Amino acid sequence: MRVLVTGSSGWLGTALVPLLRAAGHEVAGLDLTPSPVTRVVGSITDAALVRQTILDHGIEAIVHAATLHKPHVSRRSASDFLAVNVQGTLNLLEAATAPGSAVDRFVFTSTTSLMISKELRAGRAGGAARAAWLTEAETDLRPRNIYGVTKLAAEHLCRLQHELSGLPIIVLRTSRFFPEADDMAHAIEQSDANTKANELLFRRLTVEDAAAAHLAALDRAPALGFDIFIVSAPTPFTPDDCAALIADAPRVVASYFPEYPAIYAQLGWTMFSLIDRVYDASKATRRLGFTCRTSFAEILAELADRPS
Repeated sequence: MRVLVTGSSGWLGTALVPLLRAAGHEVAGLDLTPSPVTRVVGSITDAALVRQTILDHGIEAIVHAATLHKPHVSRRSASDFLAVNVQGTLNLLEAATAPGSAVDRFVFTSTTSLMISKELRAGRAGGAARAAWLTEAETDLRPRNIYGVTKLAAEHLCRLQHELSGLPIIVLRTSRFFPEADDMAHAIEQSDANTKANELLFRRLTVEDAAAAHLAALDRAPALGFDIFIVSAPTPFTPDDCAALIADAPRVVASYFPEYPAIYAQLGWTMFSLIDRVYDASKATRRLGFTCRTSFAEILAELADRPS
């Protein structure tokens, strides 16, 4: 297929474009920042450029990964987020379904961040009784910042465009895979690697797995029509663990990984004292046929094999 990847010069795009090419696809990258994987330099907020790019390159599929995301919240205006994340998405959807377009599938990179309300996040400090078990079935979505609000709006645009045109569209709510250090209260200041390893238990995936999920979504889109999937490393936890994850997360982790305390002690690492939410990615396994390859178990095995 001839695939347009927006955000091709970004963290996800630079992992995704080579993967698509290795799978035999012809890729045109669109990004504001020039790079070896970006063929068209420009913004998705430019509707004319988007239309012309799709027509000029005979695009048959779109992976829309361009975004302003959470680390930009403190640096960019709400208007910027609306322009890129909402209007930019609409530009792509309209161009994909315009007369003369050959596009027959669309994959949108969304975020699990839109599932976290101000109240849920505050529950961490306010004595929540249980960790939140989060699935795609959640309907009372009240994002806590402009990033989440605009990504939720873009998801609705995707749903609406599918209903109006029939264009197969898959929305991937990816958990954290960006390289920036964690800004959460539970981040471990001494070791970003420690923080990210812990997060693989409940709210993170690797960028390589994020790219592979998009490849799977492209393949399955025509059969699925429209669907939304959480994409995150498989969690070892179950809903029955949610109370204990708030009360004593290290004990719960040790019940699944008895070897972890000794490995962490040798590295001077620590586990979060509590875990306040778990993203359940099992629907992606069932319906999309995709499961992240890297999980906490793999990282723990790698740590155990390090020379002391």
